[in-house]
Amino acid sequence: MTMSGVWSQDSRRPPAPRAGGERTRDAILRAAASLAAVDGLDALSIGSLAASLGMSKSGLHAHFGSKQELQLATVAEAARIFDAEVVQPALAAPAGLGQLAGVCEAFFEHLERHTFPGGCFMADAALEMGTRPGPVKDLIASFQSQFGDLIRGFAATALARNELSAGEDPDRLAFELNGIMLAADTNFVLHDDPAVLDLARQIVHQRLGVSGVSGFSPA
Repeated sequence: MTMSGVWSQDSRRPPAPRAGGERTRDAILRAAASLAAVDGLDALSIGSLAASLGMSKSGLHAHFGSKQELQLATVAEAARIFDAEVVQPALAAPAGLGQLAGVCEAFFEHLERHTFPGGCFMADAALEMGTRPGPVKDLIASFQSQFGDLIRGFAATALARNELSAGEDPDRLAFELNGIMLAADTNFVLHDDPAVLDLARQIVHQRLGVSGVSGFSPA
């Protein structure tokens, strides 16, 4: 699923890239996302991307009419990649606690793969664009809200299945887990040390009462 809708436990994988011009556009956007992850979204422009790709500005203008259109498309591409690497693996896990633990593990693996050189693209973009009103900020904020709602939904399901203590608050738990993921992101980018992610995993497992690194069976 892409940024156009709210993720749910019934979400399905996005369609495969189309042939021809759409495939070229996909490749351009993947390069744009990697460039923005290093230089920032605000520095991303048709000119800077053209220079990075060795393309003409006119060639890129055929795909994107303006800097803002390029930025919006880049954010959407980063969201598509995040969906494939984090959301879909979590949705494939057993409902409830399995998905709750699974979304954290998928996020840590997303960082471990160095999908983007700056760590979590959306976390960086939120900090950069958070004080700049406009469509780009709104799209990033929508993504963040959707991801938070997804985690909360997993927590609510786990609570309904009696996999969490009766007094657990899904909103608070989602906030805590999101905070752990963001802290792991920041420290992993700074130190590039797998021990950071191992520590984050231990904290998540302790908080949720699960054991193991990949099985997430209740402790």
